[in-house]
Amino acid sequence: MLSENSPYKKEFLQLLDRIRTEVRSLKGQIEELEEENSQLKSKLREIEEGQTDIFSEVSESERLAIRHQVLGLISKIDNHLEDNR
Repeated sequence: MLSENSPYKKEFLQLLDRIRTEVRSLKGQIEELEEENSQLKSKLREIEEGQTDIFSEVSESERLAIRHQVLGLISKIDNHLEDNR
């Protein structure tokens, strides 16, 4: 360590104090960010639990109707492509 008579001791102690202050500040920020992160994770879990896929709200008869429409469109596209050959 620096001797009592060292001209750098005062500067060293000031810098050490600044470092300690900065470390305390950063620890406080870490605690705040961890709390915010925890809250955001909770909100995300709530949102994910409330979500459903697009087809879970559609009845079976509606699914069959949509499937029939899609198959009809595919057939029209195929016919159009074959006519252009």
